[in-house]
Amino acid sequence: MVKLYGASGHCKVIIDIIISIGFSIDKIYDDNENIKQLLNYPVTHTSKITNNIGDLFIISIGNNKVRKIISEKYNFRFGIFIHEKSIISKSAYIDEGTVVMPGAVVNSNAKIGKHCIINTSSVIEHDCTIQNFVHICPNVSLAGDVIIDEGTQVGIGAIIIQGVKIGKWAIIGAGAVIINDVPDFAVVVGNPGKIIKLSQPT
Repeated sequence: MVKLYGASGHCKVIIDIIISIGFSIDKIYDDNENIKQLLNYPVTHTSKITNNIGDLFIISIGNNKVRKIISEKYNFRFGIFIHEKSIISKSAYIDEGTVVMPGAVVNSNAKIGKHCIINTSSVIEHDCTIQNFVHICPNVSLAGDVIIDEGTQVGIGAIIIQGVKIGKWAIIGAGAVIINDVPDFAVVVGNPGKIIKLSQPT
């Protein structure tokens, strides 16, 4: 039985993952007391959250910063949930709180940190390193030896060539093609990718 924190569209996809691998939903919690139901599941306000021995949680929220805040606030036991229709190398490593969507491929010796989202049909090639709280959006392709630092979001359909390093809390725009390293907090768009601004750390 699994408890989910966050009743959103992202939560719906995680529910599908959990069901695909034979787990059941115990509770769904959300901070918004006006949300009473998601799909066919009741939603409970987080003021009533319980954490018993044996409980298994996942933070079902797409926002990277919010996932980090929640993970540091609660002493939960977090699961790892990988859709049955994804492909994961036996030599890959995936840490707690991370979810892998259907069609995703994680190849040899890739390392994925805590509370990451590896979204639908994305490709993480050999020897990539994905740090904590990263979101790899649908149809992203990372060539070998790419490093993505903490909290970065790689937008839908983006491509990152081999050996590139992306800094922490950066944003890679949808469809961008990244051929050079990207600094911390940068927002990058286009083909080839160009920095359009540096966001302020929070």
